[in-house]
Amino acid sequence: QVQLQESGPGLVKSSQTLSLTCTVSGGSITSKNYYWSWIRQPPGKGLEWIGYIDYSGSTYYSPFFKSRTSISRDTSKNQFTLQLSSVTPEDTAVYYCARAPVVTIATITEQYDQWGQGTQVTVSS
Repeated sequence: QVQLQESGPGLVKSSQTLSLTCTVSGGSITSKNYYWSWIRQPPGKGLEWIGYIDYSGSTYYSPFFKSRTSISRDTSKNQFTLQLSSVTPEDTAVYYCARAPVVTIATITEQYDQWGQGTQVTVSS
């Protein structure tokens, strides 16, 4: 059974870069069968898909986040990382890493079959 675990600072100052890591166990991020995504949920709002990295290391981002987002990976550690730059208090959210089968549409959060527990990130002004 694959497990995903987010880690990173819970508090970030405005204008800084938010950096989170997802550690995957029980499955490989180089598997051709899955996308590996970052998704967030701001307080009182729905889920927002940020972007994914696939088995080859290719990335695809939501246009809303594209200009300030980077997703990378370390295959030796079976981890992938989110960097979100120039954060503001509006980036305060619970951030999740998650996995979706490649036969699904990666931007549709309901199609993700494995999720991390989520990590709260608060951006201070």
